[in-house]
Amino acid sequence: MKIIHPTSKNLEKIYSRGFRRSRRVEDKVRQIIEDVRLYGDDALIKYTKKFDFVKLSTRQLRVSEIEISGAYQNLTPNFVSTLKIVIENVNRFYRRTIKKSWKMKDADGVILGEKCMPLEKIGIYIPAGTAPLVSTVYMTVLPAKLAGVKKIVLISPPDKNGYINPHILVVADLLKVDEIYRVGGAQGVAALAYGTKTIPKVDKIVGPGNIYVTEAKRQVFGYCDIDMVAGPTELVIIANRYSEPKFIIADLKAQAEHRGGLAILITNSKTLAKEVKSQCIEDNGFIVLTENLQQAVDISNRIAPEHLEILVQNPKELIKGIRNAGAIFLGPFSPAALGDYVAGPSHVLPTSGTARFFSGLSLSDFVKTSHIIGYSRKALEKIREPLEKIAAIEGLSKHLESVKTRF
Repeated sequence: MKIIHPTSKNLEKIYSRGFRRSRRVEDKVRQIIEDVRLYGDDALIKYTKKFDFVKLSTRQLRVSEIEISGAYQNLTPNFVSTLKIVIENVNRFYRRTIKKSWKMKDADGVILGEKCMPLEKIGIYIPAGTAPLVSTVYMTVLPAKLAGVKKIVLISPPDKNGYINPHILVVADLLKVDEIYRVGGAQGVAALAYGTKTIPKVDKIVGPGNIYVTEAKRQVFGYCDIDMVAGPTELVIIANRYSEPKFIIADLKAQAEHRGGLAILITNSKTLAKEVKSQCIEDNGFIVLTENLQQAVDISNRIAPEHLEILVQNPKELIKGIRNAGAIFLGPFSPAALGDYVAGPSHVLPTSGTARFFSGLSLSDFVKTSHIIGYSRKALEKIREPLEKIAAIEGLSKHLESVKTRF
């Protein structure tokens, strides 16, 4: 890691980072999406053979009940009992965020409100390349279930033998995912967005993926909704001379396990900076040396990281100034790994600085609302004058007439 100062050009590059688009990737993904749109399952089979080196028939795209049952024989010991603890943590967090329909009525007979309705069908993408993200299954399925989504479809790329990781299958089965398909990449995203003879079209696609998956989600947005356009994972740590160096070093090294991940320590302690630098030789991060902790907070806000650890003695004081972060971890015993696996809030979080305007995955991602508007004759007459004036200013005479005709 390299020690830099707040005026460093490296820091300016971090501030201005975003989803790394490339014309080559865009064009390649666009062609894959078009093939799937036109040729459906045949295109999925073609690209699964090309990219995953697995030859499938149409019938094999969907994972069978027999294969799911067999997955239980290949689990890590005590996996199911461990999973139950995590599921309760996630559910307990999201139960507090359930959004309900509401309406109000005044004396004139005006009724206003919102009708909250879960999405009908969602698609969940679970990566399985460098690491099978078992945790992403429950981090996406559980909030969708609590929101009331009626149908959940999961896709994940097969391994070289044509199978999906048994832990992914078991979690999906225990959480009552409706359908599971062995398909990944941009072709899998396209299948969820447009639908094929085998795979149903969904209303929204959630879940992380590589640059091709992310670009595919960006391109299909509008045909269906997506959770967010995400880049490589990120961690920022704010610390001072009272922070425990070995905790910081361990967390930065954990972040370095992610290919292309960004790890940044922001501190006002030269001693801490030098110690961390001597232990962290990874080249995917920086140590920013600031004058004080307020400057550290300001820099963190400009970075808008996916994960932010505040490892000072009184983190609650600093959190008051935090405006941009996907998830905030308070104190020395709250490593980012806690949020990745067991704490409760979903680990599907905004990256690449998008924490300025995106939030982590929540129940509201799986709910849509319809505005409710009801007026009595008395109420319409009371608001008639401003309504007619605005319609007249806009020159929409038929709009104006639609009000006048009622009187």
